[in-house]
Amino acid sequence: MKDFSGKLAVVTGGGSGMGQELARQLVIQGCDVAICDVNQENMQQTIKICEAEGPQGIRITAHQCDVSNEQQVLRFKDEVIQQHDRDHINLLFNNAGIGGFFSFIKDTREEWEKTFNICWYGVYYCSRAFVPLLIASDEGHIINTSSINGFWASLGPDSTHTAYSAAKFAVKGFTEALINDFRLNAPHVKVSVVMPGHIGTSILDNTRTIMGAGDADSVDADRISELRQSLASKDANAANATDDEIRALLQKRADSFRDNAPTSAAQAAADIISGVQQDRWRILLGDDARALDRLVRETPEEAYEAAFYDRWGSEGGWK
Repeated sequence: MKDFSGKLAVVTGGGSGMGQELARQLVIQGCDVAICDVNQENMQQTIKICEAEGPQGIRITAHQCDVSNEQQVLRFKDEVIQQHDRDHINLLFNNAGIGGFFSFIKDTREEWEKTFNICWYGVYYCSRAFVPLLIASDEGHIINTSSINGFWASLGPDSTHTAYSAAKFAVKGFTEALINDFRLNAPHVKVSVVMPGHIGTSILDNTRTIMGAGDADSVDADRISELRQSLASKDANAANATDDEIRALLQKRADSFRDNAPTSAAQAAADIISGVQQDRWRILLGDDARALDRLVRETPEEAYEAAFYDRWGSEGGWK
């Protein structure tokens, strides 16, 4: 799909980060866009940006939707059809997601499954709802956001990451399986899996909000205690940190993750759109993602050993 003019794109998680940038860049190229998000305020910001930068006559709509709730996804689909007066869509960006460091062993089932349900079932439910509308088009493309954690289930030796990684592995496997499914049953529809490295977004702040913790100041005492213990294992001085100091550190880390990332959300969105135009089924975002992909392929048996983490760090990976 070389030209997006006159097409209709659906972008989940369109209120911030890569979703907002995808909406903005698609609109600039003449594409109508329907976004969804759980945060109404963020979506209105996206609408404002798109209306200011897009050409006259482009239509962008915002729909409040929790993608882990199938009934809300079906309502979202019906709203898109009605408000855009179309019987098909051309692009589906399954972009919505949250982070999650939850342990299968230590954390609650509810926390673990909420992360998994948003990151995996959000892709599945939206695909079930919108793929028939892609098939109804003359030219369609589904783009599913996995992660480097869709091929490497870790963020380092001191972090648990099972819910998020399990979901992102599922997204990657599902998307790769769709390649032949579409070739056999809907050859005019293409598919891509996106695997971002560290992208500058507000995912840490958004995750706290969605998981019910609110902003950093609202993190509960139990979580603060867990964080203090984790930090103290690396820095003995952290054992004496106050609750407010721990909360301030959390916010500082979230801000740093957004502001000091090696790849911006704008660059990530541009790379995704370029990948669609080039009909690439596999889109790695960032030099860090490409380096990690290479290392895991070279030594898969060592991918979770201490020596691998050391090598990853020495070759430009995260410290």
